[in-house]
Amino acid sequence: MNKRKIWIAILSVAFLGMIAMAIIKGRSKPKGEAVTVEKAELRNISEKVMASGRIYPETEVKISSDVSGEIVELYVAEGDSVVAGQVLARIDPDTYISAVERGEASLNNSKANLATSESQIENANAQKQQIMAQLTNARRIHERNIDLKANGVISQADFELSLANMEALEANLRAADASLSAARKSADAARFLVRSSEASLKELKVSLNRTTIKSPTSGIVSSLFVEQGERVVGTMQMTGTEMMRVANMQNMEVQVEVSENDILRVKLGDSVNIEVDAYLDKIFKGVVTQIANSASNIGGTGNLSTDQVTNFIVKVLMDPLSYSGLVSGNKRTFPFRPGMSATVDIFTEHVSNAITVPIQAVTVRESKVNGEADKLVEVVFVMKDDKSVKVDVSTGIQDDKYVHVITGLQEGDMVITGPYNTVAKELEDGSIVYIKKERIEKKEAL
Repeated sequence: MNKRKIWIAILSVAFLGMIAMAIIKGRSKPKGEAVTVEKAELRNISEKVMASGRIYPETEVKISSDVSGEIVELYVAEGDSVVAGQVLARIDPDTYISAVERGEASLNNSKANLATSESQIENANAQKQQIMAQLTNARRIHERNIDLKANGVISQADFELSLANMEALEANLRAADASLSAARKSADAARFLVRSSEASLKELKVSLNRTTIKSPTSGIVSSLFVEQGERVVGTMQMTGTEMMRVANMQNMEVQVEVSENDILRVKLGDSVNIEVDAYLDKIFKGVVTQIANSASNIGGTGNLSTDQVTNFIVKVLMDPLSYSGLVSGNKRTFPFRPGMSATVDIFTEHVSNAITVPIQAVTVRESKVNGEADKLVEVVFVMKDDKSVKVDVSTGIQDDKYVHVITGLQEGDMVITGPYNTVAKELEDGSIVYIKKERIEKKEAL
């Protein structure tokens, strides 16, 4: 019984001790909300738009066939360097050579017909001149016969004969004029036929020349889609078989898709940081050179759904100096290949020496007028004398961590940054707060 009483006494004392320790601990605990704080400081802050896309050459030319036929010669392989005017391939020219020869024969025939028509003009003109001379002489004779008839020197029959001769020559002159006009028209038609034959021959020669495929620009054969012996189809009016692509790999660009919420902030000339998946921990530089006016994923006016995300293509020209260290001494080796994945940060705004606070320090509260909610305003809570002071602020641009506070704060103000729920919902103007002490756990080395 004595042992039992002793144990009961010991347990009672221990229980009373625990209660006393809890009371002492409760009295020593700070009052109010535990918060974290950070000073409002001057920083250089940049706002950016993030987007992803792929790398392409700034200039890439698709080479297609304008004529149909079999590829009898192929002089390049994928990855070869070419210069403007270099012969890349040849299409079987036999059919086009025959067509040119027929065109030349047709042109010569047309020229011969023109020469015949021109000679007919000369003959008709000579006949007209001869008849005009005869008519002039007949008129003089008839004029004399008029006087002779009046004086009774010649008979009526002689007078009528000279008159008939003159009228016959006048009729012949009209016929000669008609023949000359017809000859001239025939010559004009022959000239038109010559021009038509010359145009047809020129077109046939162009088709013959296009059986030799030449590079329109200098660069690298980035893609090759045909082999020697294959047949290609092409016309001068429509795009033919795509044979290859020649790209200028010296200048590369990144084509990215920017959402409609961010596109209005992007401007031509904005500086860009570029990260390429193939090169870890490397950042390349670039500049915005083109912004699409129309969305990339809207196929036509018939698609009016607003459910899908609307994106716009933005082109970023990469600065060669930023990747000059990756370029091999061999100019045919390039660090980037078309289609590589890339992520960009487009810097749209920049402010130097701006008063900034962590993004999580800014929250939204209702502004009350006469006890009623009027509008939502941006506020931060500043810690002063162990109390939170609500301050209305206006903000500007922000980056990943900080936001620019335009009005409401001074440099050095102790701004409450967390916890999130405390800042966003619980704090009020005049709330009692204390700075939360972070426990640092040291790990012993094994």
